[in-house]
Amino acid sequence: MGLDSLTWVRRLDAHQGTGQQPEAAMVLQFIGIDPDTAQSGSPTAWVDLDNSDIVLQSYTADDRTRTECGENTAPGHDRGIPAHETVIRVPVHLVPLLREACDAAERRAALQRPARSRAALSGASGDARRVRRR
Repeated sequence: MGLDSLTWVRRLDAHQGTGQQPEAAMVLQFIGIDPDTAQSGSPTAWVDLDNSDIVLQSYTADDRTRTECGENTAPGHDRGIPAHETVIRVPVHLVPLLREACDAAERRAALQRPARSRAALSGASGDARRVRRR
């Protein structure tokens, strides 16, 4: 796999020198960064080239936002935010960047998955994962 100038390779060598098995390399394709922020702490989007996940860095949601998200859950789910999840805020002017990240993730996933029926991948209409509650 060739890496272009917009692909960053990050090695997760947390166990280096400990005698433990080092973790596999993670390859993230840099998608974009908020041009309106300073040199550090900028909202950023990547695509994980191993599994096509979108990886986001953005502003930590405030207590009010986290509370509202925890109360406004998907039907059939427990209220609250699980300990292994978090809520972030992405500025509205970065919506085009998120669209680009989604497109890149879909292109990457199409390269990785075996040929399957599109219907099997699309999910049923009204799927609970797609339900939005106001």
